[in-house]
Amino acid sequence: MLLTSLDPLAVARGDDMPDAVRIGDTTLSRTDILGAAGALAKRIGGARRVAVLATPTPATIIAIVGSLLAGVTVVPVPPDSGPAEREHILSDSGAQAWLGQAPDDTTLPVVPVRVHARDWHTHPEPNPSSIAFVLYTSGTTGAPKGVLLSRRAIAAGVDAMAEAWDWTSKDVLAHGLPLFHVHGLILGVMGALRVGSRLIHTVKPTPKAYADAARAGGTLFFGVPTVWSRIVEDEESARALGTARLLVSGSAALPVPVFERMRELTGLTPIERYGMSETMLTISTRVDGERRPGWVGLPVRGVETRLRDERGGDVPHDGESIGGLQVRGPMLFDGYLNRPDATEEAWTDDGWFKTGDVAAIDEGGFHRIVGRESTDLIKSGGFRIGAGEIETVLLGYPGVKEAAVVGLPDTDLGQRIVAFVVGDGFDEATLIEHVASQLSVHKRPREVRIVESLPRNAMGKVQKKLLAADSTPPAS
Repeated sequence: MLLTSLDPLAVARGDDMPDAVRIGDTTLSRTDILGAAGALAKRIGGARRVAVLATPTPATIIAIVGSLLAGVTVVPVPPDSGPAEREHILSDSGAQAWLGQAPDDTTLPVVPVRVHARDWHTHPEPNPSSIAFVLYTSGTTGAPKGVLLSRRAIAAGVDAMAEAWDWTSKDVLAHGLPLFHVHGLILGVMGALRVGSRLIHTVKPTPKAYADAARAGGTLFFGVPTVWSRIVEDEESARALGTARLLVSGSAALPVPVFERMRELTGLTPIERYGMSETMLTISTRVDGERRPGWVGLPVRGVETRLRDERGGDVPHDGESIGGLQVRGPMLFDGYLNRPDATEEAWTDDGWFKTGDVAAIDEGGFHRIVGRESTDLIKSGGFRIGAGEIETVLLGYPGVKEAAVVGLPDTDLGQRIVAFVVGDGFDEATLIEHVASQLSVHKRPREVRIVESLPRNAMGKVQKKLLAADSTPPAS
């Protein structure tokens, strides 16, 4: 049955699914998950917040579901977080214990997660406004902030995406994304449990693992651009995905050449969507609508968007003019934990969330994300330029595998456009001329640096602040 609450497995006893979740080599039925989660919920009832080291394991699934059944807030912790980041998350969140696996140096109590335990005690449904998760941001502009996501918001977000993608209990969701972000955890685990579809988590998002998941019946695949780029380089694995129904890309812009190659090898046109920890997923191309390379589609059910210029004025919806993207809708977060200043700063006086992203919207309401205001909006020679537009053109040049464009300080221009490019078979002058021939001349890079790789975080996003930090301004 489809669920009307966020109790993720409120399923009739006789309605079991023997392979509800397959994670790595372990398969769990709904009864397995609900029984083990019920046993855990009985032990942690009354707690406020608990930390879960979000490894891709059955114990992580049980820990999260058990916490939700008990009405206890979950704080997912990245498994590869360093001691300083981990200590910040634990102290800031006020987590009272670890559930399951814990770091060796922890001082918090550890509550074991017993995958084979069973308890069928009924737990009352918590208030929909109660906080289900505290997700910590990547911390690119300071210490990570705790994003408060309510049960009501998660339900609204999952249901809106299910409608946009015609996602039903007949689907088999497959992905290998981390379980501490919106994409992999909220949509990729909670979404499957709420919709009632089976879930295959591949542990790692390798081309072979995705191909194996397709052969096992996967119909709906989640990936980030780095994952899809690697898959299209493995033609055999890519073609295996042709039996799927939908291929979804998010967390960063999907390069147009990868989009086209996916369509060529799989026969499927990718779905692109937009969201962030604070908003979950708010914009997406639809299963029954246009899928345009480089564009993320239309607002999902219940969501409104608008663009604002630097003075707070309207930006025309002409597909070219760019502005700060603001959104509102039922799946937005309740604020930043312990940060009333940051929470207030994130919202406009009339109730819109300032995403910090720059976008363009065309006459039909289709959205194109240019990038972050802090790193992707370049002000050069009096022009406002989106880095994403330049990156798309660079990625269309033969031999270019990756590209990141930043604005670096310049005494004459204010900022000069610098492109960091991975690939071979070209030189700096050729790429500069290529961009100038495709876009306005003022959008051409003033400098191209050919590098071996780009710094990325766990979700595959390029960390442009690291590129900028490693660069020094030219001598005046």
